[in-house]
Amino acid sequence: MEFAEVVRRRRMVRDYDPDRPVPPQVRERLLEHAIRAPSAGFSQGWAFLVLESPDERERFWAATAGDGAPDAWLTRMRRAPLLIVPLSHKATYLDRYAEPDKGWTDRDERRWPVPYWDVDTGMAALLILLTAVDEGLGACFFGIPPERITAFRDAFGVPEAYRPIGCISVGYPGAEDRRSPSLRRGRRGTDEVVHRGRW
Repeated sequence: MEFAEVVRRRRMVRDYDPDRPVPPQVRERLLEHAIRAPSAGFSQGWAFLVLESPDERERFWAATAGDGAPDAWLTRMRRAPLLIVPLSHKATYLDRYAEPDKGWTDRDERRWPVPYWDVDTGMAALLILLTAVDEGLGACFFGIPPERITAFRDAFGVPEAYRPIGCISVGYPGAEDRRSPSLRRGRRGTDEVVHRGRW
């Protein structure tokens, strides 16, 4: 598929065919492409938790969604055969920029105008989303509620130093997949968001 077509087709898929797993070679391509994302100082301060088995996925949903009957969105999302949780690691960046070639001698976090550890991990997540489209799959990036992050960490032994920036569900689109009502707002055009030469 041409890159322009991949970008045009990219959207968040919220329902999956539970009977079609993601082939192992495709799963590996998703991850191999993710680590091609740019990162400040080539720090590569990311990690990816891959959840495929029914038990792993159920533990994820139990930890992040809590008790109670799932709503329609969660029911459809839970059908995804593959979940990938991208995690950022701030210490990797602070350590990297304290190395001699970067010119800093300390790990002072105030030097960073934005948290590039999260930005770069987000770019890796986007490469997963685009690769999914190129492979004929659907995917959706969604957040983990802040109040559920401790339960998520406990369920999977995730060290405190790693922050989940969200989760990506991946699979073949299901029969009930439909576009988000938010799309009724329409996509903003470049004439609304691009400022050339000056604001």
